[in-house]
Amino acid sequence: MKYHTLMKYIAVLLATLALLAPRAWADDYSLLEWDDLIPLEEQLNPPPFPEVDHEDEFAIPAQPIGKVVPTLNGRKVRLPGFVVPLEGDSKQITTFLLVPYFGACIHVPPPPTNQIVHVEYPTGAQVDDLWDAVWVTGTLRTVGASHEMGDAAYSLEGTSVEPYNL
Repeated sequence: MKYHTLMKYIAVLLATLALLAPRAWADDYSLLEWDDLIPLEEQLNPPPFPEVDHEDEFAIPAQPIGKVVPTLNGRKVRLPGFVVPLEGDSKQITTFLLVPYFGACIHVPPPPTNQIVHVEYPTGAQVDDLWDAVWVTGTLRTVGASHEMGDAAYSLEGTSVEPYNL
């Protein structure tokens, strides 16, 4: 086999491997949508939403309690959402709540517990603009966490936090 032909085969092989590598990484993680965190029976029969007392400005309605999907425990997932910072400094956030829409947990009532994920990310995420959505990748647990900003039915050990790009 001639040298140029061999080089062409090697180039094609390397290009093929380069195209397959991101796909192989993506296969390690399940892409979740927020509805995936709600058990089917709860999707079909949602609990009543708490009443808001508009006359009493200090009345805070109770947070709806949502059940978890047990089969998600221990699963490696990738989930988009918005960050509600809990711990960190002005440059990096190490603990945060991941929520499905901007402003959740700040406005009352907060989303149901199964629509909030408590994320531990010791590496620290540089979230420059909290208005932007992010992708969070890691291991999901059906273990809740409680915080004054809201209770979460799920916890996630983060391995990456990236800007949300379609």
